[in-house]
Parts: sequence; C-alpha cells; structure tokens
Amino acid sequence: MFKNKTLLITGGTGSFGNAVLRRFLDSDLREIRIFSRDEKKQDDMRKKYKSDKLKFYIGDVRDFQSVLNAVRGVDFIYHAAALKQVPSCEFYPLEAVKTNVLGTENVLEAAVQAGVQRVVCLSTDKAVYPINAMGISKAMMEKVIVAKSRSSNNTVICATRYGNVMASRGSVIPLFVNQIRAGQPITITDPAMTRFMMTLDDAVDLVLFAFEHGRPGEIFVQKAPAATIETLAKSLTGLLGVPDHRIDVIGTRHGEKLFEALMSREEVVAAEDLGDYYRVPPDLRDLNYDKYFEQGEAKISEAVEYTSHNTTRLDVEGMQALLMKLRFMQGTVRGEHVEPEE
Repeated sequence: MFKNKTLLITGGTGSFGNAVLRRFLDSDLREIRIFSRDEKKQDDMRKKYKSDKLKFYIGDVRDFQSVLNAVRGVDFIYHAAALKQVPSCEFYPLEAVKTNVLGTENVLEAAVQAGVQRVVCLSTDKAVYPINAMGISKAMMEKVIVAKSRSSNNTVICATRYGNVMASRGSVIPLFVNQIRAGQPITITDPAMTRFMMTLDDAVDLVLFAFEHGRPGEIFVQKAPAATIETLAKSLTGLLGVPDHRIDVIGTRHGEKLFEALMSREEVVAAEDLGDYYRVPPDLRDLNYDKYFEQGEAKISEAVEYTSHNTTRLDVEGMQALLMKLRFMQGTVRGEHVEPEE
C-alpha cells in the first residue's frame, strides 16, 4: 500500500516520529516528509540519516497554512506532534489545547482539503478518564478525530492509543538509570503505582496495523502488560548489578494516577478483539437526544475498564526480559552511555 507513496510525519523529530521513520526508511515509499518546528533537530536528522527520501518542513501544527503547505501531494499522515509532558501542560493548559486539540484539527482539515488517503493520529492512555491537562487535551483530540471522520470524504482518519513507551525521551527508565549511575537514590512516587509497558517497536507495529486496517473514527489499542513502579525499579537495579541500591518513596505528584486505563467501560463493551489489539469503534450517535437521556445499555454497568491494574502483571523477571529488548538497556548493561530511544 505504500509503494511510490508519500508519508508525512508531524512531530517527526520526536521519539515516535523517529521510530516510525526508521521503520519506513527501508520501505518502498517514494518520499517521507518530516514536519516540526525545531530546525536543530531536523538538521541532526538530516545528517544522521543522509537519505534522499527525506524532506524537511519547518512549521507548526498551530499554523494551518504551514500544515497545508506540507500536506500537498501527501498520501499518508502520521500525526505525532503534541505537547505531552504532564507538568508543562498543567501549568500552561491553553498551550496544550492549541497544539493537541486545535493543531490536530488543522492537520485533519488540511488532509481533507489535500485529498490525503489516510491519517493515523497518536493518542495516550491519559486520554481515558483524564485528570490532568495533558490527558484532557488528548481526550478532546480524540473527540475531534471522531467528529472529523464523519465528514472527511475519502480521507480515512483513525487513531492509536498507547500506554508508556519504555525508555523514550523524558520517560522514567532513563531517569532511574541516571540516578543509579550517579549513586543517587531512585525516587519513586508510589511503589504500588502501575503503568502499561510497551516498546517503541510495538508502538510502530500498531501504527502500521492502523494504516492497513483502520476505518473512519476508529481507535486502535495495543494489548500491553503492566508493572508496578517498584517492580520496574528493582528490575533495573538487578540488571545493573546493584540489587541493594537505595529506593526512596517521594509521594504521588500532582495530576498523577495510581493506574492508567487504555479503554473505558463504554469502550470495552463496544471493542472488537483483534488478537494483539483492540479496535474501538467511533460513537456515531447524532443529535438525537433520546439516545442520551432515555435509552440505556445494561452491558455498560457490568463492564470493567481495561487498566494497568487488571491487565497482565509483570514480575521482576518478566520486566527484565522486556527491558532487555530495548537498545537503550542493552547498551546500558554493557556499560555504554546510551541516549534514550529517539
């Protein structure tokens, strides 16, 4: 489906963008466009990959015209541009809205106007039952995706939803490794806190699956194991040969959940099990208010959301096996200084 086609990756200089790019560079795509606002990172990528397939576009998803300029002639879009740090979104919630919500609308409208075949958008488990500004903005982004898919003509718009991507830039695994190497205590917020665990390669597999099988408004969810933060910390100290390294519990941070959910109760009832993934269909109700006020669904009352507390739980041995799939951890265990997954 990608032969002689053009792919645009928004936020292409980030962890997800780089991972998708690496997978697609050796494909039979004719051209890959990287759209982002960071000229330094684009220049670094240009020098790193040295590929004639790569084209770089400076712009911001907040600026519709810059998006439209990059989208012309594109067949597929992977939309990964986002503000995703919980604290920064909490302090500047309108900035999160401008990028994550309005920026997504700009990308989707430009795609429809330019006749793009397929758009896959990146969402997060924090969009399910959101309690912080980042999660709320991503939840609104998903609503924009579903609403836009109703009137997107021949452009198929769908989304993928992920949990934690292990060893990605700014994540907790590189932080713990740096604390161990510096001889500092590992700082964890709550030992019983659980998080979904998945590798960047798993994330890219889901993107490819969505490009191939996605229908308008659908959200694809990866089935992922989870682990407690204590299990993760002990797995790292064991792999790095310091099993007795000190671990300090500092308490839960503002806007932080005890566990994450990848699907709500309503979504669990409607979801289709595809083996390694769940397909969540869009809510296609119209403005017939009877469906909101007078009709109910008993199955929803009986359903249980899909969370990091009730999915497969990894022990230390299982967590270490998963960690050792990461290039970051393979190099770290060998004693090398490895940058987080890009």
